[in-house]
Amino acid sequence: MQRHALSAGKQQLRAPAAGTASLSELLATPPVGEVVGPAMVLVLVGIGMYNGLVKLRNQVEGAWSQIDVQLKRRYDLVPNLVEVARGYLAHEAATLEAVIKARGQAQGAAAAARAAPTSAGAMGALAVAEQALGGSLGRLMMVAESYPELKADATMQSLSEELTSTENRLGFARQAYNDQVLDFNDQAAQFPAIVVARLLGFPTAPMLESTRSDEERAAPKVQF
Repeated sequence: MQRHALSAGKQQLRAPAAGTASLSELLATPPVGEVVGPAMVLVLVGIGMYNGLVKLRNQVEGAWSQIDVQLKRRYDLVPNLVEVARGYLAHEAATLEAVIKARGQAQGAAAAARAAPTSAGAMGALAVAEQALGGSLGRLMMVAESYPELKADATMQSLSEELTSTENRLGFARQAYNDQVLDFNDQAAQFPAIVVARLLGFPTAPMLESTRSDEERAAPKVQF
């Protein structure tokens, strides 16, 4: 009887309690630190990449704001220039109206780009509108060449100088924007940052087409 009791006691000591892991299972399970540690490292790396992309995107938006300032200034100058020219170009109403119309379309496109400075569609529409405005201003300048009194007008000369200065600043602002876009896109395209960019919504930003060549970077000559 005593032998049977001792044998049962030994079996109880050897058998693990219900709901507890055996010694072999405990040895096979990696320590918590080995699992949590790498996971934390990945989380921290991901956070760092996300913050870096946010910083670069903010720099792109900041560079765009400098373009926006110069665009607004130019849009303000164009109507004044047209009004002065109107006094001399009584028979060129169509040319003057074309400038005003193109200016209005460019303003609308700029407003859309202002709301979404990293949108390829908005930037593409702005480039088209700016090209139309530049073309209409160019035609106005060609017409003005035939009117010496207009070319000699002090107000017209002052406005043309301001417009030329604005175009120069606009060219530099566009190039600075493209530089920031290039930095952002390069970072967002590199592994492993590309994973964070795609998962968390960082699409590539569009470059401004009008500053891709030396000829396009040159400011138009707005002189009378």
